[in-house]
Amino acid sequence: MDNSSRTPNKAKSGDGTLIAYEQWGAGPPVVLVGGALCTGATDAPLAALLAPRFSVFTYDRRGRGASGDTAPYGVEREIEDLAAVLAAAGGSASVHAISSGAALALRAAAAGLPITQLSVYEPPFTTIPASREEPAAYAARLRELVEQRRPGDALALFLAETGMPPAAVEGMRRTPTWADMEAVAHTLPYDHEIMGNGHVPVEQLHSIAQQVLVVGGGASPDWLRDAARVVSECLPRGRHRTLTGQTHEVTPQVLAPLLAEFFAGESRSGD
Repeated sequence: MDNSSRTPNKAKSGDGTLIAYEQWGAGPPVVLVGGALCTGATDAPLAALLAPRFSVFTYDRRGRGASGDTAPYGVEREIEDLAAVLAAAGGSASVHAISSGAALALRAAAAGLPITQLSVYEPPFTTIPASREEPAAYAARLRELVEQRRPGDALALFLAETGMPPAAVEGMRRTPTWADMEAVAHTLPYDHEIMGNGHVPVEQLHSIAQQVLVVGGGASPDWLRDAARVVSECLPRGRHRTLTGQTHEVTPQVLAPLLAEFFAGESRSGD
């Protein structure tokens, strides 16, 4: 797909912040929501695969890429950002979201945003009640590093929190992708607020009326696969699928056919 079929634009959020988005293709609208450290460009490969059948909207979440940012931060502001993109998509749309972006999309659906269908890939909740109390010390240190303008150290802290060994973190510092991640590391506290205490938000999920497809990777850690299953069971109209051999870094070519089937209303329930 060439650049001529992409339309860059900006939508005004509720607090006046401009949110940069691009439109791909033509057809029923689908909005893609990225996770931590992601921008609209991260979703470009998936958007290109869906564009032959859908009008796909990718966007830079608040504080990232070409989007603005307005203090103070609040999760409600990010929900309003998504609402602005949905308005630009025609007033309502299907939504696909990944990781902490999936948690954001679930909160947006519970808040009543005009999402027609929702697909989420591995929202990183925990299903073990005593395993993760609110990590106040981690959150405070993350905010401190961001306030000190030390995005690289904030990024390293986040990666360590996800379970990456110190040697692997140091190795990543020497890769070309480090600078891109560092450029959006100041938004990591935003994703932390979206995740709350990290537990599956059971009551919130019970309130979501839309049909929701919850997808997990067959090669992902057990806790992520368990979270996907539990989230689907808490949703009144939840469906669960597992993509064999996939990890949290899901391959767009594997995910796209499943999403196209689901958003076209053809998805079958169960694994």
